[in-house]
Amino acid sequence: MTNSLSVLAGTLISLVSFTSIALSQPACVTQNMVVPPGANTADKAGPFFIDTAGLDFKTAPPTRDPSNPNYPRATELPDGTLPPPGAEGNFIIGPTHNPAPETIAKEGVPRGTTKSFTLSSKESTIYNPGLIRDDAAGCTNSSIMTTVTAPDDKSHMIVTTSHPGIWSRTIDVYVPAQYVRGSEAPFIVVGDGGSNAYKDLAVTLDNLIAQHRVPPMIAIQIGNGGQDAQGSQRGREYDAVSGVYAQFVEREVLPLVEKNADVRLTKNPDGRATMGLSSSGVAAFTMAWFYPDLYHRVLAFSPTMVNQQWPHDPSLRGGAWEYHSAWTGPATPNLISKAGVLTPAEPPGVPLIVAAPTKPIRFWFFGGDQDLFYPNPTIPDGMHDWTLSNALMAKVLAEKGYHYQFLFVRNAKHVDRPTIAQTLPSALEWVWKGYPIP
Repeated sequence: MTNSLSVLAGTLISLVSFTSIALSQPACVTQNMVVPPGANTADKAGPFFIDTAGLDFKTAPPTRDPSNPNYPRATELPDGTLPPPGAEGNFIIGPTHNPAPETIAKEGVPRGTTKSFTLSSKESTIYNPGLIRDDAAGCTNSSIMTTVTAPDDKSHMIVTTSHPGIWSRTIDVYVPAQYVRGSEAPFIVVGDGGSNAYKDLAVTLDNLIAQHRVPPMIAIQIGNGGQDAQGSQRGREYDAVSGVYAQFVEREVLPLVEKNADVRLTKNPDGRATMGLSSSGVAAFTMAWFYPDLYHRVLAFSPTMVNQQWPHDPSLRGGAWEYHSAWTGPATPNLISKAGVLTPAEPPGVPLIVAAPTKPIRFWFFGGDQDLFYPNPTIPDGMHDWTLSNALMAKVLAEKGYHYQFLFVRNAKHVDRPTIAQTLPSALEWVWKGYPIP
């Protein structure tokens, strides 16, 4: 979960009304960082179990130990170093995170240009209308921080404060100086466009392209639809485990990129990458998962591989958690939708990656030792530990023979900015390995 990066249009509230409402509202519930109320931490065989073994709650969020047996084995690297170029598997880095030299502009390096345009829900078919959740003024995510879950299902959040609305977003298109007009270029789609986490992206690409370490690529930063998590347009786009967002990008965004930036984008999936942070990080993976014929390369910072799907899908009750692990609820068969009818699946409880043939996806990602831990106190479902979810993702990717690199990062919080500055150049180089570089 991250702060909203764009603002949806809504009803303006007068100062008088705002004051009266504010006085009647309870105190703002801030992001949780401890074991949520009502959690099952005692019965490992019971539903919705939260394992707190090896977690140090003297920090908030708790600090996780990479030697925890719940995590896959990883190679610990000397402080301040990164894995060798092209290395695959699990690595432990930190606690020091100095910015990579490639993130700093260098004299004499050709600089790309950035062209920007806006897109609104009125111009969309797939996301029209948009979605707005009514939160208390000045209190981020307030309506979902005080809501409830469905009876007997701690994984199903009830949200009653969302309604249709209008969104508008900015799309920034980086075009490298080396781009040849009229030619088809490789590109990377970047979710949560405009985040300060990407402040070094253009300079980094300038340097890496000039050093012939990555191909001259177009970078397309797409702003999100607004707000965060369940019941929001951002959550609808990024946290849903479906191919809808990929289709939005393919059908509604990329044609406008070609038109407004005067570029041509490759149709070759090996020349198409996705990238994101937090929820847009899991969306980056979801785009490639549902459309491996469109994307082969994925890069994510603290991806939200947890149960934060919106809307709730009864055929995938654990949301993105079920990429790597089974739903944590009572032992019942998974459900699948056949002709609109929910039917028990065979075999029950098998995670998506385990159940499917290995796909041609190359995946780089990191998680922090102080990443998010049940940030919403109302959903103690055993599926909201970001560090654990990323570690379990690495475990299943290894078992299925994927090309991946996972960094367990010491001294790092959610979407940790110093870690991004340290790893962005090497991550881009790793994810584009094998693609022709002129």
